[in-house]
Amino acid sequence: MVQVKNWREMVDWSADLLLRTTGEGVPEWNRRVLESGAATELELRDWLRDRQVTGYAQMLLVMERFGYPDFMAASSDELVDRQYADRPELRPILDRLLAEAALLGPMHVQARKTYVALVSPRRTFAIVKASTRTRVDLGLRLAGHQPEGRLEGATSLGNDTITVRIAISSADDIDDETLAWLRHAYTGNC
Repeated sequence: MVQVKNWREMVDWSADLLLRTTGEGVPEWNRRVLESGAATELELRDWLRDRQVTGYAQMLLVMERFGYPDFMAASSDELVDRQYADRPELRPILDRLLAEAALLGPMHVQARKTYVALVSPRRTFAIVKASTRTRVDLGLRLAGHQPEGRLEGATSLGNDTITVRIAISSADDIDDETLAWLRHAYTGNC
């Protein structure tokens, strides 16, 4: 079974990280942030960096102070629906890729604002992004594989760990070769 994760879980994870790395939770840090006098996001980031609060923990406290983006309150289904709202003919591509990925082994799906991440027990191995009105890109984390044939370079596709992509225009384009590359990405990142 594929488990879809949402942004709330990332916020909870970031709050736990903040507590583990600093010894203090979000309420105490929110109090400190208000007392800091930081009036802008940049000032707050600098102030937090001076206190060794960086990365996800810093991002969390900035959002706590200046507000969470709308997409963070959305459910996974809402995020995916928004991605395909103006291109419903591409949704069957995502649905087919999710069904095929579920057969690979333990994994979960993380809906993001602009793409869907497929995550093995170890790390993200693929993303699915409706890149244009006529194409979905299957981005794959394939260390050591250079773009060739159907594998194209993956610039600006989710995150920098995705190395190649396969352009897909319809669910019928998901052939044995596509599924073999998806399987290879999964097994290489478990």
